Amino acid sequence: MITLDTLTKRFGSLTAVDALSLAIEPGEVFGLLGPNGAGKSTTIAMTVGLLRPDSGTVSVGGGDPADAQVRALLGVAPQALAIYDELSARENIQFFGSLYGLSGKDRARRADELLELVGLTDRAADRVKGFSGGMKRRVNLACALVHDPKAVLLDEPTAGVDPQSRHAIFEIVRTLRDQGRTIVYTTHYMEEAQKLCARVGIIDKGRLLAMDTVDALIAQHGGQSVVRIERGETQERVQTAEPLAVLQKALAAGDATGVHVERPDLETVFLNLTGRSLRD
Repeated sequence: MITLDTLTKRFGSLTAVDALSLAIEPGEVFGLLGPNGAGKSTTIAMTVGLLRPDSGTVSVGGGDPADAQVRALLGVAPQALAIYDELSARENIQFFGSLYGLSGKDRARRADELLELVGLTDRAADRVKGFSGGMKRRVNLACALVHDPKAVLLDEPTAGVDPQSRHAIFEIVRTLRDQGRTIVYTTHYMEEAQKLCARVGIIDKGRLLAMDTVDALIAQHGGQSVVRIERGETQERVQTAEPLAVLQKALAAGDATGVHVERPDLETVFLNLTGRSLRD
């Protein structure tokens, strides 16, 4: 559905995206992970045709996103909310529907469908300025879907939301996946990618470091498990590829007062690939 071929974008001496290649299949939820400044937002901007690459190509459904008809295949929910506080939830959705040429009846029908999808039917007539952060995120997502796109790009869709809204957004993403839509999901929350994404690409300094299923990435780059054995006031940490064997040995010794297994996860993979020091 979306193909990036050796995509490169520079801003002066800074190479924001460096020969990035990846292919996102129709109907999959693809996670794009990277530290701040890794090139995620620049990649999305080129994917939707807002920025032209210095070299390389972008293909959406086999076409160039510089073409308005091709770009209409995409829905985008940016991290910076693209909704109007003085309009109601329904008015926001209908406004964006008008930009896509939906007729009055189609706009009203689509607004009703999307308000139900994002769980805001009972607040449809309320101005968005009174909404919580999570409710605004859901309106933002509804506006991205108004023209029934085949692919949806969600940039940090749960930033600044409460746990209930985060759960609601997860369910919306799963519903969109079940409808056969392609979803690109950027996030800093590793557990979100681990729960939602069929495949994950990890980028840093504009380069793709690894791309695979979550399980495969953990197996390849997660490292060993750590078994923590407590003996009274002391604690022993054992790195091992066979944590069950270490547990059995510790329990058989009879002096362990507590044991805990830390298995590698996607966060471990992310830190191993991008480095553990904070970079701004």
